[in-house]
Amino acid sequence: MAGSTPRTPRTLYRKLVDSHTVAALDADHMLLYADLHIMNEYTSPQAFAGLAAQGRGVAAPGQNLAVVDHIIPTHAESPRVIRDPASALQARNLARNCERHGIPLFDTNDPLQGIEHVIAPEHGMIRPGMVVLCGDSHTTTYGAFGALGFGIGTSEVEHVLATQTLVYRVAGEMRIRVDGALPAGTSAKDLILHIIGHISAQGARGYAVEFAGAAIDALSMEARMTLCNMTVEAGARGALIAPDAAAIDYVLQRAADIDAAMAPRARAAWQALHSDAEASFARDLVFDAGAVAPYVTWGTSPDQAVPIDACVPRPEELDDPLARAAAQRALDYIGIEAGASLAGLPVQRVFIGSCTNGRIEDLRAVADVVRGRRVAPGVRAMVVPGSGAVRQQAEAEGLARVLTDAGFEWRQPGCSMCLAMNDDMLAPGERCASTTNRNFEGRQGRAGRTHLMSPAMAAAAALAGCITDVRQLEPTHA
Repeated sequence: MAGSTPRTPRTLYRKLVDSHTVAALDADHMLLYADLHIMNEYTSPQAFAGLAAQGRGVAAPGQNLAVVDHIIPTHAESPRVIRDPASALQARNLARNCERHGIPLFDTNDPLQGIEHVIAPEHGMIRPGMVVLCGDSHTTTYGAFGALGFGIGTSEVEHVLATQTLVYRVAGEMRIRVDGALPAGTSAKDLILHIIGHISAQGARGYAVEFAGAAIDALSMEARMTLCNMTVEAGARGALIAPDAAAIDYVLQRAADIDAAMAPRARAAWQALHSDAEASFARDLVFDAGAVAPYVTWGTSPDQAVPIDACVPRPEELDDPLARAAAQRALDYIGIEAGASLAGLPVQRVFIGSCTNGRIEDLRAVADVVRGRRVAPGVRAMVVPGSGAVRQQAEAEGLARVLTDAGFEWRQPGCSMCLAMNDDMLAPGERCASTTNRNFEGRQGRAGRTHLMSPAMAAAAALAGCITDVRQLEPTHA
């Protein structure tokens, strides 16, 4: 139209924020509408108590979802019983609050119970263009679908329950382009550890990160979820990948409420969700996927990681005195020497699971490594599926039999040893090869030592009894 003002190019992040803004509060804050709010048993009790104290109800029960996942035991007992009194009380309170307010709940013995960030996508609840909130930092997982997901605090949970909105501060905008292709033997877990290791645990602090590039386009949806899940470990406030055919097909195959008549309209709308070609980012970074190797963390932060064929850095070689002190403290806690190789370091435990790597693709990767082999003597290795649906599929595909034949424990779904809020935890001094997202001091048990790695690398460690390069395993024809 003659005389019209050209529209300012926008990033995908800005489009999602703008489309969900109920009211602008000031230059940096707005009231943001949430399409979906997900709760678990340990960040919601105070929020419900606050509602009750004020005589408030839940504004939109159908746009909320609750899951028991952090405190639930994963042993084979059926029906499952939460024996820890405090944890059992949390689960009962969540069930009572959900019943009172009409909120759907995946409870302790629901056959589809599992980790919130695994359940929601596999049931088609996460869709491109949504804003999704949860009292858990790894809500960034949903960026794999072009949905803006991020974690919130307990007081914010109460606000969302009462209003279905959130007072939100706008993030900076960063783009990370990954060119090329991942080499054989590497995965999205190695890629994100590679990125975090280069930009640091604060490298994306205050930013919403959009991933792009040929290597990202080639990732499966499960791999994209892993990538976005761990972007928060670089300090990011969100992670996004523009939805393509793979993402849209994934959702349409699982969204039972989108019928054949609605699907073309949904596809067209979702295909339009991308950053404008002229949109600018405050930071633009480029990585080469071909430079990625299998990664292993050596310290107590996800950015303290090196390729398996590299050596642990020496603190004295770091320029920043704070970084030197942090590195030395990490080495002391983990119990390894500066300059040492991680390859050959003995492990006593192996944990495969979590919202980062507990999906069916991850379990297939593990089965491919261990098929026809045995867990090393003295190693306790456990596999915890991310959900009841993943567990059922793994059993139907014969993966569970491969794992148990190899000597792995086949557990019930839940967060499990990711954060040791149940009875799955490390003993003091135990060293664990883990597919989780954090290796903080005491994260998997007091004085436990955690080394983050991919599912294939963790499987290789279980077989060798030590951290090892999965690429060096001899092929098996079993």
